[in-house]
Amino acid sequence: MTVPFKSERIHHVAYRCKDAKATVDWYERVMGFTYTNAFAEDYVPSTGAYDPYMHIFLDCGGGNVLAFFELPNQPEMGRDEQTPAWVQHLAFKVADFDMLKAAKTHIEAQGVDVLGPTYHGIFRSIYFFDPNGHRLELACDIGTEVQYAELQSVAAAMLDEWDRTKKAPKHADWLHIEPGGE
Repeated sequence: MTVPFKSERIHHVAYRCKDAKATVDWYERVMGFTYTNAFAEDYVPSTGAYDPYMHIFLDCGGGNVLAFFELPNQPEMGRDEQTPAWVQHLAFKVADFDMLKAAKTHIEAQGVDVLGPTYHGIFRSIYFFDPNGHRLELACDIGTEVQYAELQSVAAAMLDEWDRTKKAPKHADWLHIEPGGE
């Protein structure tokens, strides 16, 4: 099947927030993002429904935009209790491991609990939550061209095996063995 279009990048990703101003302040202070603009309406343009909202936009770098909606007339926001908290997250790339360690130090100095760095074979990550309960990840790539090629070469077989068995395929177990940590 040929698709008649090609996306260029993600325009923005939108999530709900508890407080638009506090969210902007946190992302500027903790993540260094730039608040760029906001939309505020009483009626939802796509549905026409009355539901006042503030829609804020933050530049995360590299042409990426993170957006939030504050919805004061909706029930208090929660999370999908059927999905573990570690599953749904936003991951942002940093340049290298030194920057990842510096980010951890900075974020912890802002009073935020940080997990990691965690070794993932081709990248290392730290994890933490924003004030709205959204899990965030900062990651730095550490993989080699050979490792990426190996992962690409086994990707189809891994997906097929998972589809048949619903058990973790072992094609890329090396990803979870930190050098010197066997």
